[in-house]
Amino acid sequence: MAKFKVFIDGNEGTTGLELQRRLERHEHVELLQIDQSLRKDTDERRRLINSADVVFLCLPDAAAVEAVSLVENDAVRVIDASTAHRVAPGWDYGLPELSAAHRARIAGSHRIANPGCHATGFISIVYPLVAMGIASRDYPFTCHSITGYSGGGKKMIAQYGDAARPATYDSPRQYGLGGSHKHLPEMQTVTGIAMPPVFNPIVCDFYSGMAVSVPLHTSLLAQPVTVSQLRDSFAQYYTGQRLISVAPVGGDTPDGTIAANELAGTCQLRLYVVGNDALITVVSVFDNLGKGASGAAVQNMNICLGLDECTSLM
Repeated sequence: MAKFKVFIDGNEGTTGLELQRRLERHEHVELLQIDQSLRKDTDERRRLINSADVVFLCLPDAAAVEAVSLVENDAVRVIDASTAHRVAPGWDYGLPELSAAHRARIAGSHRIANPGCHATGFISIVYPLVAMGIASRDYPFTCHSITGYSGGGKKMIAQYGDAARPATYDSPRQYGLGGSHKHLPEMQTVTGIAMPPVFNPIVCDFYSGMAVSVPLHTSLLAQPVTVSQLRDSFAQYYTGQRLISVAPVGGDTPDGTIAANELAGTCQLRLYVVGNDALITVVSVFDNLGKGASGAAVQNMNICLGLDECTSLM
């Protein structure tokens, strides 16, 4: 089988470096490399972009928009890891497990928007709740999301690695205090909910991993459910998915805790349904660099190229 030519535009950042590492061991990929001295040369980037079967954009939003404008070859498939196109018309949202329709659109797409990390956790919980009719679109959702510091990119990684860092870095730190965050538009748009969630992102002193929690008052749900019923509903919804699983009630938490970094280094996502029949919390645990970034990008590439979706991910 001939190899697909793949170019990463912006492989100097955390996502780009992790993506390159995954693709270097991908049996069906030939990576097109740019000379480092020409990394910002528009003509050389244009040449490589139009020579590729798949182009990954690991760039700031404005640069990602500019990179798309360089595409002249209609056959090129673009997978954008930035925020720029996640709710843009003409772009397909790259979370194939949400529905058969999502997967089919990705398979035939030439423009795929890779999901944001926090958004992946929230949407993996809320989209099924709404799709199954368990929660109405106007349910007042709240989301608490704990992430490792690699999600902040090279600058934040350097800050956490600095021996002279402030003592406050030893503690979890909540941010996005103004109630706005770049993931909120996709969290609302993709799930179809009436208003954005109250969102509390928190960065902690560990490298990678995430735990995204959505608390629920069962009395406010469109279809009140017990913990066991809700767990079974999620398990049925994600039946057959190879990268998303649902933990049994009371299972996989032997010490009564859920660790945000338990799936670090993998491309898996695991849902936990915990609490009691009045107050339930659904927790999505995954790696912010895996299913939350580069792993998801490779999965989307595999699907749109007709390959096994887990190639180079397991």
